[in-house]
Amino acid sequence: MDILHQKKQHLEACLKELGSIVIAFSSGVDSAFLLKTAHDLLGDKVIAVTAHSCLFPKRETDEAAAFCEREQIRHILFETDPFTIEGFRQNPKNRCYLCKYDLLTRILQIAKEQNIPYVAEGSNLDDTGDYRPGLTAVAELGIKSPLREAGLTKEDIRQLSKELGLPTWNKPSFACLASRFVYGEPITKETLSMADRAEQKLLELGFSQFRVRIHGCIARIEILPSEFPKLLTQDTAGLLNRCLQEIGFTYVTLDLGGYKTGSMNKTL
Repeated sequence: MDILHQKKQHLEACLKELGSIVIAFSSGVDSAFLLKTAHDLLGDKVIAVTAHSCLFPKRETDEAAAFCEREQIRHILFETDPFTIEGFRQNPKNRCYLCKYDLLTRILQIAKEQNIPYVAEGSNLDDTGDYRPGLTAVAELGIKSPLREAGLTKEDIRQLSKELGLPTWNKPSFACLASRFVYGEPITKETLSMADRAEQKLLELGFSQFRVRIHGCIARIEILPSEFPKLLTQDTAGLLNRCLQEIGFTYVTLDLGGYKTGSMNKTL
């Protein structure tokens, strides 16, 4: 057995030991693979829980619901408002911790109501190499991280998802919209909507992996360097510039360093 499938076997052993579990499900690559694997092993002892808020595009919630319906997994969807979290709108350096603690506390309550002893989330081994204050909340609340425990990386998860025939295997990585803002720059529902609409336009134009980072009135677009030629045609660049200015940005720029996860952490 190769190393990849040894890791999968380790994951399955971890899940079997838990017995029954609520999984925080975002519809992303990692949580979809975790949910599918857990449900295949444990059946109805697995429940998916998804939070819907202004921090996530509606398409993500819709995809989560469709995934669970297709896989016949019990799915609980609840509404949450991050602006009720003290300190959130000021966007401090521990903003992710504040949000994650609030979110996971709510999911723990749902698990308790369903008489399920464990909650799991989908962080992978690669997530330990960046500034991730949300993982502090995971540890403090006793949330399980089976993918990390099994030593699975993002690339591992994509490969195994492809083997399972999951439509998420090549889905672009996504993070909550609050991660588009410079730390200390206040977040509003309006600016979250601007980020969402700007990234929706990049999706519609066919870009595979992207972020629109917000610096006041400036939109800084991150895409893969291999897709620079696609953007830098007169038609596409002009269209994107007009669309983002209509959304509310004064200046629209391209980051020549290309797409990077956690690029806002450079200032820390």
